[in-house]
Parts: sequence; C-alpha cells; structure tokens
Amino acid sequence: MVSEKMKPFMANNSAIRAMFEEGKRMADIYGKENVYDFSLGNPNVPVPQVNEAIRAIIDSEEFNTVHGYMSNAGFEDVRQTIAESLNARFGTNFSQKNLLMTVGAASGLNVILKSILNPGDEVIVFAPYFVEYNGYVRNYDGTVVVVSPDTETFMPKLDEFEKKITAKTKAVIINNPNNPTGVVYGEDTIRALAAVMEKKQKEFGTQIVLISDEPYRELAYGGAEVPFITKYYGNSVVCYSYSKSLSVPGERIGYLVIPDEIDDCDDLINAATIANRVLGCVNAPSLMQKVIKYCIEHEVTVNLEAYEKNRNLLYSALKEYGFTCAKPEGAFYMFVKSPEEDEKRFCETAKKHHVLVVPGSSFACPGYVRIAYCVSYEQIERSLPAFKAIAQEYGLCR
Repeated sequence: MVSEKMKPFMANNSAIRAMFEEGKRMADIYGKENVYDFSLGNPNVPVPQVNEAIRAIIDSEEFNTVHGYMSNAGFEDVRQTIAESLNARFGTNFSQKNLLMTVGAASGLNVILKSILNPGDEVIVFAPYFVEYNGYVRNYDGTVVVVSPDTETFMPKLDEFEKKITAKTKAVIINNPNNPTGVVYGEDTIRALAAVMEKKQKEFGTQIVLISDEPYRELAYGGAEVPFITKYYGNSVVCYSYSKSLSVPGERIGYLVIPDEIDDCDDLINAATIANRVLGCVNAPSLMQKVIKYCIEHEVTVNLEAYEKNRNLLYSALKEYGFTCAKPEGAFYMFVKSPEEDEKRFCETAKKHHVLVVPGSSFACPGYVRIAYCVSYEQIERSLPAFKAIAQEYGLCR
C-alpha cells in the first residue's frame, strides 16, 4: 500500500520528534518538573502582541477578508509592508512582487525547490544541517550533496565546497543562524561562498541558486549580524519564517524573497506562485498574514534577552563541568561534543539523569549532541546538577 518513495522518509523519521515523545512519556512517570527536555526547538518566550494583533484584526477587518482567499502570493499590502521593512533594514530594493507568503520556511523551501529542480539535479548542504532538507530535495527527485563539517569552527569548508560543485549543481542551501550549532555565517563567509559560486557558474555555464533558510535570523546575540544574501550574490533566494521571531511555530507563516537580480526573475516568481498552489498550500494563512503586517507596523519583536540569559547560564555551566562546545552566536541551540565521541552512549547516559538531548547524527554530524535551550531559565537551573552528574560519569569533573 505504501509507496516506495515514502519508505525512506519513514525509515528516517525525525529523531528529534521521537525524543520529544519520549520526554512526554517520562514526564508522566517522573513528573514534568523532574524531566529536562532539551530536544525540540519550540520557542518558549511569549510575544503577547500577537494575541493583541489577532483581536484587533478580528474586530476591525471584514469576515471574508480575514478568512477568505486572496492572490496566491498573499495579500498585496502585507507583502508590500514586509518589502519596505526589509528595504529599510538591509538597504534592499524589494516591492510586493518579490515576495511570496508561505506556510512557514519549510513550505518556502519546498516551493523554491519544486520551482527549480529537475530529476538528478544536485543540491549542496553544509553539515551539520537540518536533515529534513534531504526529504525536501528528494520530493522533487534531486540529490543532496553534503560538505563535511569543520568541527573546529562549524563554518563552511570552502575547498571541499568548490570541489563538490558540478555541472549538475542546481542549488546550495545555507541555514543562518545555523541549526544545530548556533553559528552565524558572517559577511566574509557569505562573500567567500558567493565568489566560489560565481566562479563555478562561469566554469560550467550554469545557474546555481543560493537558498538561505532563515527562521532564526532575529535570534542573534552580542552584536552578531546576519548578512542579507541578496546583496552578495545575484542568484539568491531567502526563505523566512516567523516561527521563532514571534514564537508562533504552530501558525506556519513565512515568506519567500525572489529578488529582481536573480536570473529569469519574473518566470521564477510565476513558477513559485504556481508551485505554492499545486503543492496544496494555495495560500499562507490569511489571518496570520494580517498579524504579520500589524506586528511590523507596531515594531513587535521577541525578547532576545531571555534566550541570551539561558545561553549564558548553560554555556558557563557546561564549560565548567568539562564539556566541549562553541558558544553560539544565534538561534537557541548548543552543539556539544560527546565525550569519547559516542553520542549514543551520551544520550543514554543523559536520559538516565532525565535529560533529553538530540544526537548529532540527526544533523549529519555524529559525535555531538544538540541541546535546545529554548526552555525556562528555571528549568536550566534545575537541570545543572544532572549535567554535572553526567560529566562526573565521564570523569570530566569532580
């Protein structure tokens, strides 16, 4: 009954979700307060203005506008508001025609991949990466090509990247800030990536699209700046989601930016708009589109201080206990090296102490674990004795 194409997806069902379900099971047994679940990147900092926006829109807009169909690309006024906001922030020159409202960043990725991939085309990713990219590319009969991780810096290995670009390379996906490491690819890195891609486009006489997946763009700390890639490389596309910046992952609202500078811009915009429909999304949620417009106009943002406070507490404690990890510049994840590079044992040892983390192999980087610190500060405080006990089992500290 099940299609052959679906079977690989089923075999690789998300370890993150599996660990999340395990956390719920353990909470029923030991009590929620005694289980330290760091598995799922579920933002926990409320943005109350979102509810205010919903109430204001419901009270002021016509029923059929709030709940009805609109242009496949989304409400023109919403797209224009986003375009003007991007222009003011990043010195770009977008209009509403350059934006397509999507059902989150995942939908945006599927829309652009469906629009550009032919069977056998290659898409390059940099490990560690969000492995659902594999499924998205496979949806359209493409092939994922992985650049191995630089475990010193977790920055792209440019030499390996250049070697892996072929005449079949159709796209490159970056995730900035990165999940699971929290690193930010700065301006120098983006310029270097762009230079390699420009060189290879000329060498092969092909078009290579740089896709930037940016659900964590607004979660950057200590003055770290996330470059806006359309300024650095012509054939670039941005996939954005408000899941983290407004703490609304369940609402599935985001957008796709296709700039004028991209080759065959008008044709690609048309293809993406049609792809959005034939994928079954039809439109991004109408109410949430209006909420986004309200939030931009009222300068609503998530409270970054809460995540930064969590990061500082957890990082300081883990380093004190002898763990090896890089201090993340963005997102809300810490990527920690498994003692003895045995991530399976690490996860089992952690679970014994009621701590749930995700193995690095879920991000194509075995030997590490991801800790999602988008939880309450109090939960991190309560978890520290457990982390210390884990470190003691490995002989990392006394």
